[in-house]
Amino acid sequence: MKQTQEIKSFFYSQYFADGIRITIGCIVPVIIFAAIGQFMNGTFVSLGALLVGLSDTPGAPSHRRNGMYFAALFTIITFVLTIAVNSNIYLLTILIAVLCFIFAMFAVFNARAANVGLMCILMMLIHIDTPFSLQSALEYLFYYSIGCMWYIAISLSITQIRPYRLAQQELAESIRHVADYIRLKANFYDINVDNDQNYLKLIEKQVEVNTHQENVRDLLFQSKRSIKDTTKTGRYLTLVFNDIIDLFEQSMATHYDYHAVSEKFGSTGILNEFKHVILKLTNELDHIAYQLNTNKMPKPMYNFDQDINLIHSKIDILEKSFQYNTIALRKILINVRDIIKHINGIYNYSHLKSSEIKKPEIDEAKKFIESSIIDLKKFRNNIALDSTYFRHAIRMAIVMSLSYFIAKTFQISENIYWILLTIMVILKPGFGLTKERNIQRLMGTIIGGLIGSFILFFIHDETIRFVLLIFFFLSAYSLFRVNYIVAVIFMTPYVLIMLSFVSTNTIAVTKERIFDTFIGGMIAFLSSYIIFPNWESMQVKDSMQKLLIANYQYIALMLKEIAGNVPSITEYKLVRKKLYVETANMGSTFQRMLTEPKNKQRYTKDVNKFVIFNHVLASYAVTLHNQVSSTEANQIITKEHIKLIRKILSSLESAIKTLANSNEENRFVPVDIQLPEINENINLERNENSALITEQLQFITKIVVDIAKLVQQLKEKTLTDNELTLRDQAN
Repeated sequence: MKQTQEIKSFFYSQYFADGIRITIGCIVPVIIFAAIGQFMNGTFVSLGALLVGLSDTPGAPSHRRNGMYFAALFTIITFVLTIAVNSNIYLLTILIAVLCFIFAMFAVFNARAANVGLMCILMMLIHIDTPFSLQSALEYLFYYSIGCMWYIAISLSITQIRPYRLAQQELAESIRHVADYIRLKANFYDINVDNDQNYLKLIEKQVEVNTHQENVRDLLFQSKRSIKDTTKTGRYLTLVFNDIIDLFEQSMATHYDYHAVSEKFGSTGILNEFKHVILKLTNELDHIAYQLNTNKMPKPMYNFDQDINLIHSKIDILEKSFQYNTIALRKILINVRDIIKHINGIYNYSHLKSSEIKKPEIDEAKKFIESSIIDLKKFRNNIALDSTYFRHAIRMAIVMSLSYFIAKTFQISENIYWILLTIMVILKPGFGLTKERNIQRLMGTIIGGLIGSFILFFIHDETIRFVLLIFFFLSAYSLFRVNYIVAVIFMTPYVLIMLSFVSTNTIAVTKERIFDTFIGGMIAFLSSYIIFPNWESMQVKDSMQKLLIANYQYIALMLKEIAGNVPSITEYKLVRKKLYVETANMGSTFQRMLTEPKNKQRYTKDVNKFVIFNHVLASYAVTLHNQVSSTEANQIITKEHIKLIRKILSSLESAIKTLANSNEENRFVPVDIQLPEINENINLERNENSALITEQLQFITKIVVDIAKLVQQLKEKTLTDNELTLRDQAN
């Protein structure tokens, strides 16, 4: 049942919708022009649709529209420049270097600009060594421009007809990843699970959650239509997303010392009850995601009252019969209840008039999105060797231009296009991703080449081949963002079948493609290791400091609240968002470190500890903030609590300063908050809450002190390694 639902979800997803859109844009012109005897002109139109289509990544309608226009304009300029110097190998080599550098640097602006840059490089590679007369060039540009406008018309028409469909699909995907995150959290209640390994999986999943949540923010909050819309759909999606973010925070708050909880309650069986109900919650979230994806109003699958009452009664039994202190279990149960409330709230939105539901953080949604304005200062500021983008752009320029020049000079390959294309696709800013893409590309090409050769050898009917061509094309472009290796497996037979319509020696083409892919892959892999390599250990301190600052600012909110300066919902959620983003960025940096060569993985164990400590710290901070804000602070906060919070902030401040560098973006200003007199006469009713806060603060203090020590050790190791390096260079 679940597998069937996942298959259906894919066919309703944005990935399949993207594949359908690009397939229609590229295949229809070929069919129409072939029918009137102008097959080649049809391929020119198809190429225009393809390059603009590949630059059309999810985002706000205005951003997508501008991205497609710029892709069309810059690819046309690239074509003109390329054919102007095609006859001179030296000028063409220089042009390849210059254009590869400029277009690779587009990544400093945003992911959409980076895609536009890649399409421009691809346009250049397709037309290398292809002679054009003035008339043929003008005809080519005419048909190519038709293809660009054709795809833009398709894309914008679909957006106009179904303005919220893309946001709906991305929101569903985001909810699925939140469900997967909570499943991993449920594993902590299984005494047989290795908690340390589960932490690493949790951090990896949080990176994915953050990516999809940022995509949803871009789709929903960049548009006033969805925020101010009085119709049901836009406001409904915004409200659901807002609750999913709060639900995700609540899932982070279901965090305790799992080792201690397992030791104390593992034998009682109650942890299995918690795991069972949490997994039911994830099934409910998957159900919501599926219903949204299929454009239906979600309806509940489960009633959790019985599960909650069962756990509550078992906690009572443990407390009365075995005299256990069950405060931690009761807090976990409260968090689970809060998650259920968020889920029920999402279901209730379908019955209410969403325009009447007022939430200030939604009305101020623009504050939650990053500016996407193309600022040329970013380009200039990144012209330095310490910039990842600059190092990658220089590497791309050197490798592409030298590969072309050497291949042409020594006649290494009859068609240099495949080698350069492989380098362009595989070569990434980081070594780990380059290595991963290299393996995937080579394996996908070999398997796809075998499938394509089998089809061409046994199937000679051109109609069947054309149907298979459409199938492989659609499958490839639907899967590129889901599973790269499978996409390449589908793409290779498509290319071979397409070439079979214009060439008879397809087996030779298959061999050449595999051989050129191997050469291009090896060049890309070696260059990422040799030419201005980008090792994560060189930048990890910057990510660590940003994360510590985000943690500091989040915990400082509690002091402000205690001081009576209660932050607005929007202010709180902006600080929370910053914490989640930096946690995900740090997790992503650590993942990339693990894919690098062993001799380059400096301080991996220390960074691993740092990542886990900070994940635990963030979870405890969320739990603590919820505790402080759920009751009146002056009724449960003691002088001891204030002392512990100040000690936590002081330790974080020390760690931040230890990692300090000259980067202005990371400049840190400690908080200075004047607190009122604290009333120590705490009511008996509040004693339990106060004791739990004390326990949580003591645990956070221990974690923060460990982080400060870890950062200091890391700094000492770095200084020692630098001294040894300088000594070796001197000798």
